[in-house]
Amino acid sequence: MSTEPSAINGTFAFAWQNSGSTVRAHRLIDRSTPFDARFTLARPDLAAQALEGIVRAETFRPVEPMRGAMPVADIHAEASPTSERIDQLLHGEIFDVLDRRGGRVWGQSRRDGTVGWMEAAALVPHTGLPGRRVASVKADLPLNALIDENGLADRDMAPIGEFETDPIDVAERMLGVPHSLGARSSLSTDCSGLVQQALFACGLAGPRHSDQQAQLGTEVSRAEARRGDIVVWLNPSSGQSWTGHSALMTDPARVIHATGFHGVVAVEAFDEADARYRADGFAAAVFRRLG
Repeated sequence: MSTEPSAINGTFAFAWQNSGSTVRAHRLIDRSTPFDARFTLARPDLAAQALEGIVRAETFRPVEPMRGAMPVADIHAEASPTSERIDQLLHGEIFDVLDRRGGRVWGQSRRDGTVGWMEAAALVPHTGLPGRRVASVKADLPLNALIDENGLADRDMAPIGEFETDPIDVAERMLGVPHSLGARSSLSTDCSGLVQQALFACGLAGPRHSDQQAQLGTEVSRAEARRGDIVVWLNPSSGQSWTGHSALMTDPARVIHATGFHGVVAVEAFDEADARYRADGFAAAVFRRLG
């Protein structure tokens, strides 16, 4: 019998294994670390069966994997479609459904982990695996959407597993895309959505929120910052669903970002953006280097 550690939202647990088969549920060994509700498919009355023994809930059920059938579908914080939009599901991405209420479903986006509510009509049963991803920002489906082999013109697609090499090249193709809070596509996006999609297109981890992106890679100083580095101004205020502002360095002096100030994805001098965010109460910029 052996133990293998696993991390669940940053909290380590152990699964007891015997001859390759798990014989006991995961046991939480660090109860001092709270689960991040943004990415944990659990509420007091209901949780995903995979979390049984890890979180407390009245009922545990298996999820029902579904796939996005629309170009983009909104994910909301609450069951009401008028509640805050916290994320989006792109075509072909998997959404693990755990609860249904009228025409709405509650579950988790498998690609970036966001938990929320969306329209059931925007989903279809998950069968098979997509063979390609959208590689163009001008196709009928958004960049990084997942599709079957014959979904679009060949020039707009790339095989799954074939990626670009420069996130800045990807981000610059999105110049002029409208800024919209909670959006994360080449149709419209918020700041962290732009960074996420540029990273996804290069086969890199792309967490959804600025506070997560501020943990990627290794920290570098302002003097060391160069093309391709992530820069994040964290929001020190509590009670906000958005946790900061993310951008990418295009060179040592400029950033590309989706910003409400400009209303679109734009390139701007770092010093100008920095002065504005610091004046608005954001923390000093954090620079992160990937690879």
